[in-house]
Amino acid sequence: MNRLANETSPYLLQHRENPVNWWPWGEEALAQARSENKPILLSVGYAACHWCHVMAHESFEDPATAEVMNELFVNIKVDREERPDIDFIYMSALHALGEQGGWPLTMFLTPHGEPFWGGTYFPKRSRFGRPAFVTVLREIARLVAEEPARVEHNRRAIAAALGAEPETGPVFGHETLEQLAEKLARAIDPVNGGLPGAPKFPNPPLLELVWRHAARTGREEDRRAFILTLERMARGGIHDHLGGGFARYAVDERWLVPHFEKMLYDNAQLLELYALAARDTGDPLFAGAAAGIVDWLTREMTLPGGGFAASLDADSDGEEGRFYVWSAEEIEAVLGPDAPLFSRHYDVSAGGNWEGKVILNRLSGIPATADEERQLAGLRDRLLRRRAARTPPGRDDKILADWNGLMIAALARAALLLHRPQWLAPAEGAYRFIAESMQRNGRFGHSWRDGRLLFPGMASDHAAMVRAALALYEATGKIGYRDDAQAWTELVERHYLTDDGILAMSDSEADDIILRPKPTHDDAVPNANGMHAENLLRLAALSGEPADQLKADRFLDQLLAHAARAPLAHATALNALDFRLSGAAIAVVGTVADDLLTAARDVPYPNRTVVDLSGSDAASYPGMAAGVSPTAGRSAAFVCSGGTCSLPVTDPNRLTEMLQDLRGDKKGPV
Repeated sequence: MNRLANETSPYLLQHRENPVNWWPWGEEALAQARSENKPILLSVGYAACHWCHVMAHESFEDPATAEVMNELFVNIKVDREERPDIDFIYMSALHALGEQGGWPLTMFLTPHGEPFWGGTYFPKRSRFGRPAFVTVLREIARLVAEEPARVEHNRRAIAAALGAEPETGPVFGHETLEQLAEKLARAIDPVNGGLPGAPKFPNPPLLELVWRHAARTGREEDRRAFILTLERMARGGIHDHLGGGFARYAVDERWLVPHFEKMLYDNAQLLELYALAARDTGDPLFAGAAAGIVDWLTREMTLPGGGFAASLDADSDGEEGRFYVWSAEEIEAVLGPDAPLFSRHYDVSAGGNWEGKVILNRLSGIPATADEERQLAGLRDRLLRRRAARTPPGRDDKILADWNGLMIAALARAALLLHRPQWLAPAEGAYRFIAESMQRNGRFGHSWRDGRLLFPGMASDHAAMVRAALALYEATGKIGYRDDAQAWTELVERHYLTDDGILAMSDSEADDIILRPKPTHDDAVPNANGMHAENLLRLAALSGEPADQLKADRFLDQLLAHAARAPLAHATALNALDFRLSGAAIAVVGTVADDLLTAARDVPYPNRTVVDLSGSDAASYPGMAAGVSPTAGRSAAFVCSGGTCSLPVTDPNRLTEMLQDLRGDKKGPV
């Protein structure tokens, strides 16, 4: 009997009519395995995963394969986006077996949920060196029945690997950070940007690290590496030139051929970077890429109530990328006499550029006049309207608190950088939804869909929503956002902080997993520990309290010790360190402070925290000595760094001059 029909995850619901007797993850499924003394087949995937669909069509929808699965195993299906902790545990187990990993994740567990073997995609029939899935199933069942010692050996080895404490090393300092950032900048592909080779992932935290290094040092070659990467992505096929937004990654080294799924978290992180690049360069390519992400978000991903959906599938009508690709004939039919202009700039040819089809891109860099760009914008709109008539890819409309938090922060930060105050409305709408619909007693659930909340949430949910609250506070000055950030940070430490000083993924009350994973490295989304470190540093800047700064420094030190073995896998933590070493608090006090606040908020978000004390006296900010407040009735700003604050600045132009180093204006054009 398939038990997925009552689940809310779109991914699990895709499998509700499989002939496989699927269980959702939970104590009931584990109890069934123990009572039957059967091994567990755990299948982990997500709604936008192309190869998950392939394996489902080949095997899980096949009655003969399902019969073998049902006979030999208790079968459990997990949405990795709903349960990232389960995914992390069993993906780590696969890595312990020496496998690279990926999705679908196929793991074999003891009846108690302990992993002993696994893989990823298995074809229905043996090919390309991969055994047929049914062959694997029968061999695993045979080993369990006939060679339990081998199974126990694997189980013990994996358990030891999962339980091993990560190596720690010396705490990073300014010199180490400089060396790592320079090494990363030199590693950027000088032709295509990004890390060399294929496939190519955007890796936003690494790109932010390069930007920070360039802004801090003035190294023009590092700044060019950052700009080149964003330029090639924006021109490439990974960018949806008609509808806006970016695909998850490119399968080639030129950013031409995307893996067509679109994820909320990728676009959130890229929105921040494109806003930074647009502000730095004034290049309309970058401003357009940022605006396109917001257009896509509001048109296709915003749900009733204001929350943002998780992803769009890669497939439509059973074919990967079908929604997005074109033929020269179809473009000519839509655009008529304007087709040659569009085709010249967007790489349209009769033979296509991917499997006989056309992926729209501007990698050739053919220049266009201002008039031509206006024409091209109109032609893109015409093609977008035609595309809207196609069968759209599936949308995973669950609302994830952490991914929404990332997008809320990105909208707030990009709104300031690009002077788009209208972008604050969707940010605040999503924030209200998460705060009102996804909390219980102040704690977040992880996933909401169809009125049902998956609770409790992850550390990442709380850390990302603190990040969102801080970004909205800095953008709007509304004190409620700052208070939320403080309250949620206290909850993070109450429910997720472990004895070794870092955050676990899962709540302290989680009782359906074999261990509480404590990763510190970034994955597709920034790691909760890295986000928490920067959140603590920004909260310390807002309070001005030495005790808060000490607390933030201690957590960051502990986190960086864990990052020693693979520092560039911890870019979010390194970015927090950069903020600690180079960031500043800009405190604005007084009754008429709009111009000063505007100048403070114009500093890019990586380098500043804006402390809005308008209507307050400077002495109310503990970081300032009493008696330095401006003359009564005047407003002033103070730039505070390293435990000291500047003299009061009352002229917005003078404040802008003082902040040039933080703004990066001294670097000149790229």
